[in-house]
Amino acid sequence: MKGLYIVTPDWDDTRKLLEVTEAALKGGAALVQYRHKTADAALRREQAAALLALCRRYGKPLIINDHVELAVELDADGIHVGGTDRSVAEVRAAVGPDKIVGASCYGSIELARAAAQAGASYIAFGGFYPSRVKKYEVTTSPDIVAQAVREIDLPNVVIGGMTVENAAPLVARGADMVAVISSVYLAQDPEAAARELAALFMQ
Repeated sequence: MKGLYIVTPDWDDTRKLLEVTEAALKGGAALVQYRHKTADAALRREQAAALLALCRRYGKPLIINDHVELAVELDADGIHVGGTDRSVAEVRAAVGPDKIVGASCYGSIELARAAAQAGASYIAFGGFYPSRVKKYEVTTSPDIVAQAVREIDLPNVVIGGMTVENAAPLVARGADMVAVISSVYLAQDPEAAARELAALFMQ
């Protein structure tokens, strides 16, 4: 797990969602997380299934945020859980040993250690910077990335207001993946934006 990690916005327009996601995949996105906080069950299933088919074409994993049953039903590549969702151990038991399980650890190395012990595949830290999409406290210290590299033998993801400029120091500290929403999905040229972010991992 290395490179650009794209997270979908709350778009009901499935065609637009697929078009921009495909542009990002062409630009070098390494992993897609389907996250739609306001969709009903039917729309969520429709979009997740369509994104999974798209990701299969490009040979990239699709992670579903929160909805474990949907991930299992569609045989998606994994699931991402936040601090208020089901526990990492519960989710690992539900999806089995071969799926990706990601865990939001915010600014807490203790949460990251616990997630690792419970069977997480990767740990995610943030927010580091103000986000145009998600509302959260911007309290995460960049130093947590280097600490995680030293202490926890799992890939780490950074999220929260990520642009090429402010992600670069985190990649230099050892971030394995940079997760973005608006920097790709709201870009004038999503493919070019994805390519620029993916290039952070080729230096």
